[in-house]
Amino acid sequence: MGLAVLAVAAALAPGFNARVQRIPPPVRAQMAGVSWRPGCPVGLKDLRLLTLTYRGFDGRAHTGQLVANRNAAVALVGVFRRLYAAGFPIRRMVLVDRYGGDDFGSIEADNTSAFNCRAATGSSRWSQHAYGRAIDVNPIENPYVSGGRSSHRGSAPYLDRSRHRPGMAYEGGVLVEAFRTAGRGWGGSWSGGGKD
Repeated sequence: MGLAVLAVAAALAPGFNARVQRIPPPVRAQMAGVSWRPGCPVGLKDLRLLTLTYRGFDGRAHTGQLVANRNAAVALVGVFRRLYAAGFPIRRMVLVDRYGGDDFGSIEADNTSAFNCRAATGSSRWSQHAYGRAIDVNPIENPYVSGGRSSHRGSAPYLDRSRHRPGMAYEGGVLVEAFRTAGRGWGGSWSGGGKD
C-alpha cells in the first residue's frame, strides 16, 4: 500500500521524487549517540529515512532527507509533494546529525528536520521529535517563541506573523494547509504556541 501511494504522489507533482526506506546501516551509524541512543522512546526499526525533492529559496529543485516515524512517512511524502507543487520554499533539509544532534545549531542553519531524540523545549518530557512525529519546517521563518521572543536573532523579522513572507507558516497558507490535509497540526496553533 505504502509504495503505491508514493508512486501516485510522485506522479502528481512532475519533478518531485520521494523514497521511504528503513534506516540504512550508514545512517544508523551516523545517528548512533547523536540523534538516537538506547533509551530513546522509539527504536530505529520504527523510524524511516525519507529522501525528498523540495523547492529551495532559489526556486530550484533540491534533494533533502528527514528521519521520521514509520507511521508518519507516507503522510509526510504527501505534504512535501504538495509543498513542491505549490513552489513553497525550504531553506535546507539535512539530518540533524550534521549539527551533532544540536537543535539550536540546526535551527540557526534554518534546517528543516524531524526526528531528534530530545526533551521538549523547557521540559524534561520527551519532545514529539523524539518519536519522529514532529517536524520543524524553516525554523528561522517559523520560530519557537516564548514571551514574544525567539532565541534566534535571524527569527526577529518573523516574529510579526501578520506579514506573510516566503517560507512562513500561517493560517490559510500552503504549509499549514498541506499538513492539515495530511491530518497533522501546526505548532503555532497550539494553546501554548511555539514548538515541541
